[in-house]
Amino acid sequence: MSEPVPTLAVVIPMMNEEANVQPLVDEVCTALRGRLDFELIVVDDGSTDGTWAALEALRASVPELRPLRHRRNFGQSAGILSGVRAARAPWIATLDGDGQNDPADIPRLWALVAGDPATPRLIAGNRVRRRDTWLRRLSSRTANRVRQALLHDDCPDTGCGLKLFPRKAFLELPHFDHLHRFLPALAKRAGIEVVNVPVNHRPRSRGRSKYGVHNRLWVGLVDLAGVMWLQRRPCRPEWVESADG
Repeated sequence: MSEPVPTLAVVIPMMNEEANVQPLVDEVCTALRGRLDFELIVVDDGSTDGTWAALEALRASVPELRPLRHRRNFGQSAGILSGVRAARAPWIATLDGDGQNDPADIPRLWALVAGDPATPRLIAGNRVRRRDTWLRRLSSRTANRVRQALLHDDCPDTGCGLKLFPRKAFLELPHFDHLHRFLPALAKRAGIEVVNVPVNHRPRSRGRSKYGVHNRLWVGLVDLAGVMWLQRRPCRPEWVESADG
């Protein structure tokens, strides 16, 4: 007898986040158990610390947990893509692996689609009160303004890791490194409604950030040009099938 398909898959990419594994897994289970059937897919993106060992140690006690491991570091977007591909659930919620997104927000995002799960939508978290250094807040604010001006994606905080979307719709989008920063623009290009929702944001209390201002700025400019190119070349044909076959 086959296992029942869960309603939601929570996908979390991690790289060298050993100290965040247990707390984040516990928080996701506390937020979702008893509310809906879920699977928790944590992707170890080539960690060199004890992240994988910590995930393996939890498998026996957390039945929802499905750890995956990249043989080397491929980046956050690759981690999300691997998790979504491995998921069995039709809907995906993503979280950053640093513990700054609050898993308690997931049920509130899910409530926006629960009544009509057949309609594809991207529910994007908006960190209204950022709990980061002033430099990270400034760089994100600048990047968001430039991106909105050029892509018109109507998303105030595309860098928020907390998002909810249909698995099928995500897998039909173009995939490239740093894709996760442009999901709202790509969703709109595909005709998918984007809904922005204020969410909680917490200071990092364990580990340290893997991303600085410079390693986000330059790749962001290249990716921005690529997404603008994609927006000018939409491909959404409409078709009907003959009634007589």
